[in-house]
This record gives sequence, C-alpha cells and structure tokens, in this order.
Amino acid sequence: MTDLGLPENILACLFDLDGVITRTATVHAAAWKEMFDAFLRERDGVGFRPFDAGDYDEYVDGRPRADGVRTFLASRAIELPEGKPGDPPDAPTVHGLGNRKNELLLERIRTGGVDAYDSTLRYIEAARARRLRTAVVSASANCLDVLRAIDAEHLFDVRVDGVVAAERGLPGKPRPDTFLAAARDLGVPPGRAAVFEDALAGMDAGRAGHFGYVVGVDRVGRPDALYAHGADRVVTDLDELLGEPGERRPPRTE
Repeated sequence: MTDLGLPENILACLFDLDGVITRTATVHAAAWKEMFDAFLRERDGVGFRPFDAGDYDEYVDGRPRADGVRTFLASRAIELPEGKPGDPPDAPTVHGLGNRKNELLLERIRTGGVDAYDSTLRYIEAARARRLRTAVVSASANCLDVLRAIDAEHLFDVRVDGVVAAERGLPGKPRPDTFLAAARDLGVPPGRAAVFEDALAGMDAGRAGHFGYVVGVDRVGRPDALYAHGADRVVTDLDELLGEPGERRPPRTE
C-alpha cells in the first residue's frame, strides 16, 4: 500500500462529488424530502408516510435525478407518466418531480452556499502530486457550477457528470458506466483506478465495474452497509488514508 492508502498499482482516483468532495449530500437529502413529502401529502392526505433517511439511502442517493424519482416511486407502488426533461417543476410526471427537487436544491445552495471537505481537497492534491490522474464522477447536472463555487475545477483531469452522462447516453449508478467512462477518458484500465464514494449505489457501481480499489466515505455511520455493497475500505474522512495504509478487507465476492 502507498502513503495514499491505496494499492501500489493504482494510477487514477475517481471521486464522487456530493458527500465526498462537498458537504452537499445533506442539502440534497433535504431537497428530496421536501419535494417528496409535498407530493405524498397532496396525493395521500395528512396521513401520508413521509420520505425518510432510509428511503434516501436506498432509492435516491447517488442516482441520476430521474432514476431516483422512479426508484422511490416504485418502492411505494406509485406510477406517474415519464414526461419530458423540460417539464415544469409542478408537472405531475417523473421529470416534473425531478425538476422540482432540483429547483429546491438550487434555492438551498443559493441561500446557504457550498462547502468543501478540506480533507478531500488535500487528498486530491496529494494524489496529483504523486502523478495520479483524477476525475470527478457525479450524477449531478450542477457538478461544474459546484466545482467552480469551491474553486476545485482545476483539480480534475476529467469530469463525468449528469450533463456528460446525458450527452453520451450513459446509465447512472448503481450501473458502473459513468465510472468506466471516466477511467477510459483518463486512459486507465478499471483495475488500476480507485473509486471514492459515499453512496450505496456508488459502492455497487465500483463493484460492478471491477475497479482496483473502492473506498467508502462514511459520513453518516453506516460502515457495514458500505462494506456489504462493495467497499474495500471504509473511512470517515480521507485524511485517514494519508500516511496510514490500514488493512484491506477480504476480497469482495460477486
């Protein structure tokens, strides 16, 4: 293991945005809850079952926006028309609900700003100093704006986000396609790239893509779930990897 806490053969690091680089995961979760609770209240009345943290973790976190809407609605046996990506936020469609969530998210970001995890930025700078290539891989269509807001755009050789995924027709996490595209753009085989994720869907993507190392970043106290979904190592902060290689868990089983 290197002083970055990674296997010696790793040549590239692929980082999720929300919850790994920025402190926006809680903002996303709050926007999803506000949107879904309003929808469910209008649909089911005051006795509706609210959207909760377990719903966020299982059905929404790490997925492209429309996929999150579809997956959660399916969990409640609710069917809505797909609609179109440009549907207004009040449209009773999958895309309409997704756009309402994004509107709420942007409002929260405008009023509260965006904070980065300084430890992650230090880790990325350390990786680049050791000539590892870096990419940001995010389901967010707002990824570039967020990177610019925290002055971190220059830290990445490649960006594969919601905009790029739509342009290329890439399915989102838990499918590995966006991570695989980032590794390909970097010119690195998946087996020589490390994935850094906080979402269970991101862990699944890392395992499915057969990446060389998958680091679960545990911000909410669920290390066992991250390991179960494919992490090789779980840390609460990337500072834990610097200079402290730690122990690798037993090999994952498919």
